Amino acid sequence: MAALQQSTLDAIRAEEAELLASWSANLDALGATRDVRINQQVVQQQTRQFLGLLVAAANTADATDIGAAAFADVRRFLEDLSRSRAQQGFDAQHTASFIFSLKRPLFALVQRLYRSDAEALASQVWAITELLDALGLHTVRTFQKSREDIIARQQEELLELSTPVVKLWDGVLALPMIGTLDSQRTQVVMESLLQRIVETGSETAIIDITGVPTVDTLVAQHLLKTVTAIRLMGADAIISGVRPQIAQTIVHLGLDLQGIVTKANLADALALALKRQGVSFERKS
Repeated sequence: MAALQQSTLDAIRAEEAELLASWSANLDALGATRDVRINQQVVQQQTRQFLGLLVAAANTADATDIGAAAFADVRRFLEDLSRSRAQQGFDAQHTASFIFSLKRPLFALVQRLYRSDAEALASQVWAITELLDALGLHTVRTFQKSREDIIARQQEELLELSTPVVKLWDGVLALPMIGTLDSQRTQVVMESLLQRIVETGSETAIIDITGVPTVDTLVAQHLLKTVTAIRLMGADAIISGVRPQIAQTIVHLGLDLQGIVTKANLADALALALKRQGVSFERKS
């Protein structure tokens, strides 16, 4: 990567106000400063801070490598900016434009500075292009990683919300399941249910699969793993919501659910759990 000459860096410092004004105008033309999610004053502070960090880093011996220690503050600034933009809901293009919109003002600056030296002009235009492209790519990579982290965290939260553990009675927990079971969701189910068994000291856990659309070999294996984990915790497990279609599917698949108590609905499962605890009810006439 080509390096910025000292005369270029001196010119950037000398014409900082004009450069920042031109950069802000470019950002405004792209709509970056008119979005209600970000304050225009904040953008102006960020441009001023970034330009200062960039000039300081470029004024070192290892200025041709953005991975060098000299660029640590620049990288940190862009990483914080990217994470902030990702959390605010901006897209990658909006985030990258913060860097790439600086190109035109810098090109205009070096054109004025080296108008009588074509070789130096070409060298500095190329140095600016390489430097800002590398920083822009670093910004986009950080943004994408931040977005992936946000999406993964949201998926985990949705999984937890879709598998609530409900206390139906003293010593009786219920886990109503809705949707398709997979390995990741089963793991969340196990952890949530086992943790609640420990916290409440419950003796019975009811897994209600009324909302599970289909049961295949994989789903049955996940259920068996969950039941096994419950038993290892010293509690009993009951599977409820076994509809006729699901019962037929289990038979056709040849799945062995021997030793596992199943009930047609949650009410029957709760009645069995209470009966095991010696709780009985009488219907009033």
